[in-house]
Amino acid sequence: MFLSTKKCEGIGKCVEECPTEAIRIIDGKAFSCITCGACKDACPNSAIFKNKFGGFVVDRAKCNACGVCEMTCPVNNIKIEDGVVKGICARCGICVDACPVKARADAQDVIEDRQLKFLESLNLTIQPGSRVKKEEEYATRTNICTDPENCTLCGRCEYYCPTNAIIVDVDSEGLCTECRICEDVCPVGAIKDGVIDDTKCTLCLKCVSECPNSAMYTEDFKLHIRKPEEGETIEGSIVSCLNCGLCAEACTHGALKVVDGKLRYDPTLCKECSTMDCLEVCPVGTIRESADPDRAVEGFCVSCGKCVQVCDVNKARKLKNIKWDGTVSEDCITCGICSELCPKGAITLRRGSIDVDMDKCILCEKCAIHCPVSAIPRTATLKKSIKEGFTFVQDKMCMKCKLCTKICPEDAINENSEGNIVVDDSKCIYCGACSNACPAKAIILEREFEVSE
Repeated sequence: MFLSTKKCEGIGKCVEECPTEAIRIIDGKAFSCITCGACKDACPNSAIFKNKFGGFVVDRAKCNACGVCEMTCPVNNIKIEDGVVKGICARCGICVDACPVKARADAQDVIEDRQLKFLESLNLTIQPGSRVKKEEEYATRTNICTDPENCTLCGRCEYYCPTNAIIVDVDSEGLCTECRICEDVCPVGAIKDGVIDDTKCTLCLKCVSECPNSAMYTEDFKLHIRKPEEGETIEGSIVSCLNCGLCAEACTHGALKVVDGKLRYDPTLCKECSTMDCLEVCPVGTIRESADPDRAVEGFCVSCGKCVQVCDVNKARKLKNIKWDGTVSEDCITCGICSELCPKGAITLRRGSIDVDMDKCILCEKCAIHCPVSAIPRTATLKKSIKEGFTFVQDKMCMKCKLCTKICPEDAINENSEGNIVVDDSKCIYCGACSNACPAKAIILEREFEVSE
């Protein structure tokens, strides 16, 4: 909830700016909706729902202004005017910015401020601006990661992965990536450091059939390697399983499960499944149907470490213990994509930041992969961006509160000459900040993501 601190002088700017008229002045102090949710629970039409900010929003398409919410409100904050429900806080945070004396605050911030003062009284050093967290308040995950700075996209790790949990995609098909697999498979040791010894080569063509990038070929009874020209580089991407366990949670037949923090698979149980839900939930898309008749799916890491072992030149594959305390960078635009896509419901929006429930977070990194401004840290090499979308404000639903115009990070929403709220498609990035904040559920948003790097 948002509340007024002792600094409140009853100026009333918060009352003027509140888009849902959820603040009033009582005895010279600003008082507002306490976001207890009683109205939501009591609504007979399910017209009130909790938004991504932790506030409550009225779906005007469902609301018939019956007044049950008004009668139920424990602080008498809700009123109905001209068939429109007002007085319910959407937790947009406009009141905090509007207060000239900084008397309005998020209740969580007030609690943290008190915690900081208590710790300071004990002469404990606290970094300025840092949130007060218990030491154990972070999510953890152990998996094998790729260091993109050292990875040459040779594909050696992909070739040796027993479960096909690594996908290497290079743009230059037919060129040698120096994976050295040809050296490994040659039965007579005729290839060394990318050089073929014709006196040893028997033209068995084992290397040709095993070359991951089809760079080996024969000509005039001689074996050749097609190498990049001088200055030409190998470009592409590498994606690997994050060992987040979402696939195991989605598996309805118990064929995938996590044992001691590691994924395990029983193909005999998998054959009974027809839904393949595990494929849909994978945040990086490595889990897919297998062509191997002995197993139905592939692409899950079993933490065998073979990829680490064979990546022996640049050491780009490493086993790491990943931790995240929910901190995001100042680039966060409070768009809400992370909250929308989080499969565990662990993220709640705040103005310019997010709150993460570490008891729920499993570090699947779906939020970071889709974050349009890369404000959330990630270890996954996969990144998705918004390809295209559609944003439209429904005039009949719009309350003309103009909250969307204030919260839009791209200044893409404005009021036209007729007094209607319109979206400038040339500026809109389809982030969804307006849709998540709209207290009238008046904004229709559609978007499509694509792999960006």
